[in-house]
Amino acid sequence: MFNLKTATAVAVALSMTATSAFAEKVLRIQSVLPNTADEVVMLKAFGDDVSALTGGSLKLEVLPAGAIVGPRDIMDAVDAGLVEGGFAWTHYWGGKHVAANLFGAPVAGAGVGMDNIAFLSWFQFGGGKELYDRLWDEMGVNVKGFMLQPVGPEALGWFPEPIKSMDDFRKMRFRAPPGMVGAAYAEIGVPAVAMGGGDILPALEKGTIDAAEWCCPKPDSVFGFQKVLKHYYLQGLHQVVVNADMYVNGDFYDGLTDLEKKALEVAANASLSKSMSYRIYENGKALKDLTDNHGVILEDTPADYFTEYMAAAKKSLQAASDENPFFAEVWQSQKDFADVAVPFWAGAQASNASLGKAHADTLK
Repeated sequence: MFNLKTATAVAVALSMTATSAFAEKVLRIQSVLPNTADEVVMLKAFGDDVSALTGGSLKLEVLPAGAIVGPRDIMDAVDAGLVEGGFAWTHYWGGKHVAANLFGAPVAGAGVGMDNIAFLSWFQFGGGKELYDRLWDEMGVNVKGFMLQPVGPEALGWFPEPIKSMDDFRKMRFRAPPGMVGAAYAEIGVPAVAMGGGDILPALEKGTIDAAEWCCPKPDSVFGFQKVLKHYYLQGLHQVVVNADMYVNGDFYDGLTDLEKKALEVAANASLSKSMSYRIYENGKALKDLTDNHGVILEDTPADYFTEYMAAAKKSLQAASDENPFFAEVWQSQKDFADVAVPFWAGAQASNASLGKAHADTLK
């Protein structure tokens, strides 16, 4: 005799078994950051989108910095399959291939005035994505990359007292990012010191360095720079564009279904927009808190910084282009794009920036 209750119970059991088998692909991502970082918050939101788009067949598990390997070993660990994925800024791997700098943090907007939104236009519609996909073979790693989180422009940084000119800046031992960004500072006579994010505040407290940059108001305030330094400069050229990426082991990626691969692509495109929107509001709230509640003073960056740093950046870009054909190809693509897009975008943004500044001045 047919028993509805029994049949239903069997159907539910079979469904649960099938779902369990269906959801066995787990993409473990080791980050270079602790799980409390804003970047990881957004990475987990990306993972939620992937899981929803695949019906749960592919899930992301985010591991904090140091869970399996050290931050500087993440790319090698993903390449070897020790962990399925990694999360960092691609310019971290500039030592493996100099062109990684042009995707992770093109110094001074690649020397041609590209901000984070213009960079995305180049990446998605100006040939950048195709070059990005070639980067990993050029680097010699078994990796599939996904650009997820554009940030920028980053603040010039934190100082113990106002700097009126580059002569004042050159008196400061300054924490700067590694690679081409820091090299440009050294070129113009700033004593640049590279160190990891977690080491910056202790170095400031001990007097090992005098001034520092990390990112933007929200991450900077989480690090606690306002406890030591009070003079904050928002306008900087060193990292007008900064991109955080996910790296997936090539063999793991090849084992995914077409639907799962498409889900990663679609969720990554969504993350590019969502992360910029998230950052604008979060940094705005953090900046207001810093100035209202922590005695932080916003300063204007000296005019001679822009001319000196841009000249140094272009010099380093040209030197890398002369030495590496793939770097030259990527940089030429960015310059060709900028010749078309930047005159429009810079002109359009100028009026918006003036309007925004006028409003900001009413709040002081």
